[in-house]
Amino acid sequence: MTDLAQNEWTSKLLADKNAVILDVRTPEEVALGIIPNAIIIDIFKGQGFIDELNELDTSKNYYVYCKAGSRSAQACSVMNQLGFKTTYNLIGGFTEWTGKVASM
Repeated sequence: MTDLAQNEWTSKLLADKNAVILDVRTPEEVALGIIPNAIIIDIFKGQGFIDELNELDTSKNYYVYCKAGSRSAQACSVMNQLGFKTTYNLIGGFTEWTGKVASM
């Protein structure tokens, strides 16, 4: 896992042809908007979170975010333990996001 500030996270994401954006927030948080094209898997689902991660392609590069950066760091750690090779945590999370926002 690599922690990246928003500008680094965004520039890496835009240049990455193997990128997947992963939002690990709750449904209530997601209702406030998401980073466009994000896959949503609530980290609070417990085993359901692990089950959904296991359906993802571990060879992709995952750009992970939550509300403030703490849960997404945990998610990156879990993903690395499950065999995901490349995970990037967005420092500051969606709270500090200044890029485009899509609605659900």
